[in-house]
Amino acid sequence: MKISYHGHSVVKIETGDHTILIDPFLTGNGQTDLQAKNEKPTHILLTHGHNDHVGDTIHLAKDHGALVIATFELADYLATQGADTHGMGIGGSREFDFGTVKFTQAFHSSSYTDNEGTVHYTGMPAGLLLKIEGKTIYHAGDTGLFSDMKLIGEHGIDLAFLPIGDNFTMGPRDAARAVEFIEPKIVVPMHYNTFPPIEQDPEHFKSLVHSADVQLLKAGEEVRF
Repeated sequence: MKISYHGHSVVKIETGDHTILIDPFLTGNGQTDLQAKNEKPTHILLTHGHNDHVGDTIHLAKDHGALVIATFELADYLATQGADTHGMGIGGSREFDFGTVKFTQAFHSSSYTDNEGTVHYTGMPAGLLLKIEGKTIYHAGDTGLFSDMKLIGEHGIDLAFLPIGDNFTMGPRDAARAVEFIEPKIVVPMHYNTFPPIEQDPEHFKSLVHSADVQLLKAGEEVRF
């Protein structure tokens, strides 16, 4: 299994015959190394409906037949746009061809603005808890710190992707506290430096974490297990 980070909150997981993209904000993302025209996902996982997370989902799903896995309201909206979707609820889990997906709570908001400027409410934001090839991966999505992260940590997290950008999500100090709650073996900071309001020094976050292997990945780099 290959897990790589691609700027903002974009994560790619390649395993066997499956290519999974999480929050594929590619077009317009100055932090990513990926181009939508080159990606051929089999599955797309979304944490919430904001445009900088849904990104290129609709045309990637339609062009390649990728199954979009998202919270129910977001999945329902994307289905109206022609995507093949599977809707889930927070706390629910399901086995897919590549592994198990469980949606966790996240404290944020969730809406999608279409090309005409209409805002669509897309339900609750969420995090993702994935079990793939013996590894447990937590992608927190956009969230503030919350104490129930301790319960997420009880799953035995091998790898956590946590936002550190502040302003819209946790900042470095709260994200470091989240590491204490989750107790992952490896943590990768995300959702920073894409826009001026979320500019952060990831080295500062790393200096605050003492209980996990902090891997500061540039776009395109793989997680080292």
